[in-house]
Amino acid sequence: MALYTQKAIMRAFGEMLEEMPFDKITVTALVKRCDISSNTFYYHYRDIYDLLDAWFHLELGRFTGEGTDWHTSTKAVMRECQAHPAKIYHVFNALSRDRMEQYVLSLTDDTFFRLVQQQTADSGLPQERVEEIAAFCRYAYVGFFLQFLWNRMEADIDRSVDRLGELMTAFVRSAMAEPAN
Repeated sequence: MALYTQKAIMRAFGEMLEEMPFDKITVTALVKRCDISSNTFYYHYRDIYDLLDAWFHLELGRFTGEGTDWHTSTKAVMRECQAHPAKIYHVFNALSRDRMEQYVLSLTDDTFFRLVQQQTADSGLPQERVEEIAAFCRYAYVGFFLQFLWNRMEADIDRSVDRLGELMTAFVRSAMAEPAN
């Protein structure tokens, strides 16, 4: 029953995001739409931001599976964003830049660490250097994704993601060649 309730809450939340900005969605309106009590909502989520976190992870989890590379996942996420602009901008425009960056950074942390680790596997680089390179790639990715949103999601997705991949690969090679001071 708990899984059914969580799915109902997520579905209603997604519908509401299509209709209104995130900061206008209230727990009261959400529980009314789901026909559940507020206690039931708070049993599953601490607050509306906890629900947003869970919703982000659920939605993005559809695109990030084992064996899926970041290029493919990014292209799929960007296409999904283009397909649902109201939902995306209802969240994007209602959140602070810090919070948005935190979402993207937390979701990409492991991905870019693994990517850089694979590319530097035989280089003998210290773990700290690998982490620095991965952090740089993550920040570049966050900037890339925010730019996509700021530009009304009008970019040629295949071309821009492929180009970002080329730039990151070149950067990782360059960073491997230069010793850290």
